[in-house]
Amino acid sequence: MSSGKITTTKLAEMKAAGRRIAALTAYDSSTARLLNEAGVDVILVGDSVGNVKLGYENTLPVTVEDILHHLKAVRRGNSRALLVADMPYLSYELDIPTALRNAGRMVKEGGAEAVKVEGGMEVAPVIKELLRINVPVMGHLGLTPQAVHRLGGYKVQGKDPLQAERIITDARILEGAGVFAIVLECVPADLAEAITRKVGVPTIGIGAGARCDGQILVVDDLLGLGERAAPRFVKRYAELRPLMLAAVRRYADEVRGEKFPGPEQSYASTP
Repeated sequence: MSSGKITTTKLAEMKAAGRRIAALTAYDSSTARLLNEAGVDVILVGDSVGNVKLGYENTLPVTVEDILHHLKAVRRGNSRALLVADMPYLSYELDIPTALRNAGRMVKEGGAEAVKVEGGMEVAPVIKELLRINVPVMGHLGLTPQAVHRLGGYKVQGKDPLQAERIITDARILEGAGVFAIVLECVPADLAEAITRKVGVPTIGIGAGARCDGQILVVDDLLGLGERAAPRFVKRYAELRPLMLAAVRRYADEVRGEKFPGPEQSYASTP
């Protein structure tokens, strides 16, 4: 675990020293405090909030206001980790002034220390303009969930040589545009390893094998809180949903059976 406040510069130092970067998502203050206590290096307020917390089928309906709401909560619980905000669908693709305004809100109103955008060559001009107003940018290549319809679903990307070469090219373009790190999602492990060697910025893998400079997971997947089957790349470190379900059922049973509250949860009128 790296000591002190994590910054974009610190992540570069970690890559240079061969120290792995631990990243997770968070959507509320209490989870952010827990991740800080555990020593997580990067907290992403992801547009995955759409699937995980808001009940959407995918990330596309998530708005800037949605991200800001959760970002502000996470910021209040964060002290150590680098705090990154996802730029949701249509918040940065339409034109540069819109991208600057929305990213600026993430930093100024939400307390983000960086933002993340999906895509390669096509978002390089946006990245350069965001850096001009001093907003650090994390890139995202491979399976980009905001492009789920164009990609034809949630599929591994870069399995054929032409597609793999395009992802490598995009990674170099993102580095040239000035990103401080690149998320590689659902790409073959050997491709992710090649990109990690070829670029000077840290790579953060999710379903991209063990040779990236760091890893990220959705915290609800890690803790076993979801109802749906987790993707192959997820490792569950706990199964909390059955425990929570049992606790709530026990509470409901005790209320209906007049066992809760008991004397120890009640107040007397006299000392």
